[in-house]
Amino acid sequence: MRPILATKRVLGRQELVDFPAFGLLRVEAKIDTGAFTSALHCTHQRVEIAATTGRPVLRVRLFDERHPQHDGRVLTFADFEEREIRNSFGDVQRRYVIRAAVVLFGQALDTEFSLSDRSDLRFPVLLGRALLQQGGFLVDVARRNVSYKYTQRQRKKKF
Repeated sequence: MRPILATKRVLGRQELVDFPAFGLLRVEAKIDTGAFTSALHCTHQRVEIAATTGRPVLRVRLFDERHPQHDGRVLTFADFEEREIRNSFGDVQRRYVIRAAVVLFGQALDTEFSLSDRSDLRFPVLLGRALLQQGGFLVDVARRNVSYKYTQRQRKKKF
């Protein structure tokens, strides 16, 4: 039997992650083993009926004006759900949930993100247990940006 550490990658308590579909690089993310679903900070969430298909679409703006990567773009999602999500205080909130790829250790992982206003919180992205299990990650709270540093070392080796 192989030791568990030999089969798992270690993340720090915070990581810099990429969202290729949104054109976002090095976004600060908090690793939260207490949260099941990952969360993404966005504002101006609204559901509209698409003129072309007649089906509902979700339109959001990622981040807010205070975030350095906020560019005001409106993103549209045709594939979304509305679910009850328990917040960190134990209260149930109705939130929209989307699927998006997030890159860790150079690997894109497609996972669910609940959309919420995280403007009062330090990190615009929270990575929860579902993603940690999917990627086979462990968390070392004494470390930070492990994935980003690994990716930087791999790039240097190529050149």
